Amino acid sequence: MKVRLLITGGTIDKVYNQSNGELEFDKTHFPEMVKRSRVEVDLTLEEIMLLDSLDMVDKERDFIVDSCRSCEEDFILITHGTDTMCDTARLIGESDIDKTIVLFGAMVPYAVSNSDALFNFGCALGSLQLLESGVYVAMNGRVLPWDDVEKNRALGVFQYIES
Repeated sequence: MKVRLLITGGTIDKVYNQSNGELEFDKTHFPEMVKRSRVEVDLTLEEIMLLDSLDMVDKERDFIVDSCRSCEEDFILITHGTDTMCDTARLIGESDIDKTIVLFGAMVPYAVSNSDALFNFGCALGSLQLLESGVYVAMNGRVLPWDDVEKNRALGVFQYIES
């Protein structure tokens, strides 16, 4: 099984800047995360952007869809900021790409203590290998389909859409 990891940024890849007290991007942490997780899957990392999802516009989302469509792998992980992850998942899902695609991120940056980054990465990678073709969001130990997931901002979790 060959897996493509498309790195787009989000909180998972941010670092704390001690000079200004803000979270910002330096470089992706995924080479270190893969090594630390002792991943044995044939995994190709591709950094396509390092962007906060609140700054993402249609052009970047279209680029993510095109990247999914054009990569040779049928199994794709996408790192993404949690604020608009569901929007991007919906766009990919509506694009009807015949691959298994799982988006994931973190509420706390990998570089910060008690981050959920490694857990969400492991959950996404493990579930990717068991899921049928489609688009999913893996967060908080849940794997939810693109058309039935929302971020509950009050609770800070991803859940099925409340009807």
